[in-house]
Amino acid sequence: MSKPLTDQEKRKQISVRGLAGVENVADLKTNFNRHLHFTLVKDRNVATKRDYYFALAHTVRDHLVGRWIRTQQHYYEKDPKRVYYLSLEFYMGRTLQNTMVNLALENACDEATYQLGLDMEELQDMEEDAGLGNGGLGRLAACFLDSMATLGLAAYGYGIRYEFGIFNQKVVNGWQVEEADDWLRYGNPWEKARPEYMRPVHFYGRVEHNPDGVKWVDTQVILALPYDTPVPGYRNNIVNTMRLWSAKAPCEFHLKDFNVGGYIQAVLDKNLAENISRVLYPNDNFFEGKELRLKQEYFVVAATLQDIIRRFKASKFGSTEVVRMDLTTLPDKVAIQLNDTHPALAIPELMRILIDDEKLTWDTAWDITVRTCAYTNHTVLPEALERWPVDLFQNLLPRHLEIIYEVNRRHLERISALYPGDHDRLRRMSLVEEGGQKKINMAHLCIVGSHAVNGVAQIHSDIIKDTVFKDFYDVDPQKFQNKTNGITPRRWLVMCNPGLAEVIAERIGEDYIRDLSQLKSLLKFVDDDAFIRDIANVKQENKLKFAVHLEEQFKVKINPNSMFDVQVKRIHEYKRQLLNCLHIITLYNRIKKEPNKAWTPRTIMIGGKAAPGYHTAKMIIKLITAIGEVVNNDSVVGDRLKVIFLENYRVTLAEKVIPAADLSEQISTAGTEASGTGNMKFMLNGALTIGTMDGANVEMAEEAGEENLFIFGMRVKDVEALDKKGYDALEYYNRIPELKQAVDQISGGFFSPGEPDQFKDISLSHTVTVFADYEDYIQCQEKVSALYKNTKEWTKMVIHNIAGCGKFSSDRTIGQYAREIWGMEPIHDDDCYGNSLRNHHFIFIFFVCVCGCVCVCVFRLKF
Repeated sequence: MSKPLTDQEKRKQISVRGLAGVENVADLKTNFNRHLHFTLVKDRNVATKRDYYFALAHTVRDHLVGRWIRTQQHYYEKDPKRVYYLSLEFYMGRTLQNTMVNLALENACDEATYQLGLDMEELQDMEEDAGLGNGGLGRLAACFLDSMATLGLAAYGYGIRYEFGIFNQKVVNGWQVEEADDWLRYGNPWEKARPEYMRPVHFYGRVEHNPDGVKWVDTQVILALPYDTPVPGYRNNIVNTMRLWSAKAPCEFHLKDFNVGGYIQAVLDKNLAENISRVLYPNDNFFEGKELRLKQEYFVVAATLQDIIRRFKASKFGSTEVVRMDLTTLPDKVAIQLNDTHPALAIPELMRILIDDEKLTWDTAWDITVRTCAYTNHTVLPEALERWPVDLFQNLLPRHLEIIYEVNRRHLERISALYPGDHDRLRRMSLVEEGGQKKINMAHLCIVGSHAVNGVAQIHSDIIKDTVFKDFYDVDPQKFQNKTNGITPRRWLVMCNPGLAEVIAERIGEDYIRDLSQLKSLLKFVDDDAFIRDIANVKQENKLKFAVHLEEQFKVKINPNSMFDVQVKRIHEYKRQLLNCLHIITLYNRIKKEPNKAWTPRTIMIGGKAAPGYHTAKMIIKLITAIGEVVNNDSVVGDRLKVIFLENYRVTLAEKVIPAADLSEQISTAGTEASGTGNMKFMLNGALTIGTMDGANVEMAEEAGEENLFIFGMRVKDVEALDKKGYDALEYYNRIPELKQAVDQISGGFFSPGEPDQFKDISLSHTVTVFADYEDYIQCQEKVSALYKNTKEWTKMVIHNIAGCGKFSSDRTIGQYAREIWGMEPIHDDDCYGNSLRNHHFIFIFFVCVCGCVCVCVFRLKF
């Protein structure tokens, strides 16, 4: 197998206008060596590949710093409205290559490293993924930060600097094994600690009510230390900030503790206090009322709101620096977006600050809070709607529980006035759930305490209005909106698929990278044989490259001429990896029955992580690997069918497999997936979708034409009707012979001969209507196989899909958030931000100070 061109070699063919023309390669080499010597204290004799990566990262970061400082200066001078995106997850992945793409530095850096005798791809592979997220929710937050900077919004991402991110997944004997993701073990060249902005966060204690106000006293204090990471816009000189908080215990050890032998225990207790930012919970849906998780949620909002208020008060008016004290104008200058219910405590915390600290009345404080906060709902699954026990609240956050109770009292008074005597409605809409253990419903708190509530795909937004939050929609319909998710085309096309980006740019120019709607122009080339050939060639190159990667990294050989059929996402019952397994087994049985038939060869790849405590999801991984053991070692089947489990699926692996995929599996039960963003990434990168009418699949079908997707299965109304009738898995099992055969093979030990009963518990899954969609899914897969044999017609459908991707840019999504929720207007790169920096040149003079340190003076020349 010949090795295809590297991404760097292909990117050199892409002619994209940079900000300042061709970078000076000699200067990059000089700065690289300077960082190797002065920052890392190494020379070429002892430096490792990781040292070279750090030297390159610092060299690239130098190009961010001036823009970063100038952007923040501009925000201070102009005092625009600022948006604060609060999220417990930011799944950033790697930073180096994304930064080089956004700053138009990649070709120059590639040439500089080549002249230094280094390999750019090897250096990039030394970077650890910043895996501070579980999946779609965290990756969406990362895409949004990119778009906010690209659109020129004064925006900040706030979250937690987890010491350990989402676990590394190993597969041992078919079982998932979790290993700690120590992503900070070698340091992080992109972050800058800001100890001067450290903030105290309080827990526990008690509440005192005095004539002069309310005080929360006798609390335990944890310090929040901020670390800032630059977020560059796409070639517009704007660099925003992601601020992540790290927990630090106050260093208050008394000498008497040491004298009585308690010093060591005091130090150990200090370490316990810092567990708040130690680890990301490896499940974005269900936290089982764990106190540490609630601590994390309060920790991030308490530190962030202090920062927001500090920045608001320190704003500059025109040319006069004053301290702004009138907090009634806060909503005019601050927008807080809650990324799901995880940061919901921002609502009672802002109320606490305004009432207890700032001495505002309840009505004034509530008006400010509601007009400032907005809430994005990401799921309709009951177990994903957070509910926290009241007794946990009472112990950990007693003042906040008081505020929530008062919010609820006033809320229920209003509902009672609107619907007199409707006690059932009051029960359904209460923030406090009675019966058994009392719990606080965090989604209800978010809805009541926000001025806008949005779903993340049209079908999802309709569901939350019609069913999940129907009572709230009936009362406040003006609050509810839809904001269909999107992805950044910089990372998910230009960076990960430069060959396709080049082919598109050759036909319609390069402006589509900032305005993805321009992809519609590709429709005029749908019958162009040269364009069809170019698109097909890019896909084949990506498949060859991924086949080489699998062979090098995992010693797995696959046929690059087979259809790459890919399902990568969290392992969860509702995402129906089991349905995929049933298709694999059915296809295997058919090939065994008719080995001489001209089957369309497939390599089916499934990847994703199961939450460590989610037994069924772990069993699904074991089943996938067990099926693969049988199928891949059957000489009758050969290369016509292979099953690969993609170990440790993460952002970096997604950037490799998505451009190589032919078929994207988006097969959740209709009405269960809020949106999905993986479906958009596959679509943009030239994979065809087989899927249900769920989440954003619906809008993808609208944009590309339903005839250009492989749609199957029940619609939402069909699922609702089936629920009313009662789902009987045995009815399908007894009626469909191929389904019965597959299920019997799973439950009878065909794929686990050593343990015949191993998969008995998951073979007749009743919870996600797998069997109800089986027949339609198999028939749809037959259409996929038939079309794949006709390369030209397949590729024409691919072109329709790429051309229909314009709606699914996160730039479009963020533009809608800005205008319709935050009351802000995106700024184009030819406006003041870009010009304010373009009109300045920076001179850096390095010198050795008398103390022996290497110092720098920066002079800004304005023309």
